[in-house]
Amino acid sequence: MSKLKITQTKSTISEKQYQRDTLRSLGLKRIGQSVVREDTQQNRGYVNTVRHLVKVEEIEND
Repeated sequence: MSKLKITQTKSTISEKQYQRDTLRSLGLKRIGQSVVREDTQQNRGYVNTVRHLVKVEEIEND
């Protein structure tokens, strides 16, 4: 199964509370921070909610 590398690229200032909560649930707290998560439907939904605040890269497992 592949993984997603999610990097926060923009600030959460002036964003809605549910978007801030979504970033926190992904494990992101500051601009430039990256996390690696499994590529699941749930994580894809989280990323879709905050797609304007993050950059996503797919990582293949060998």
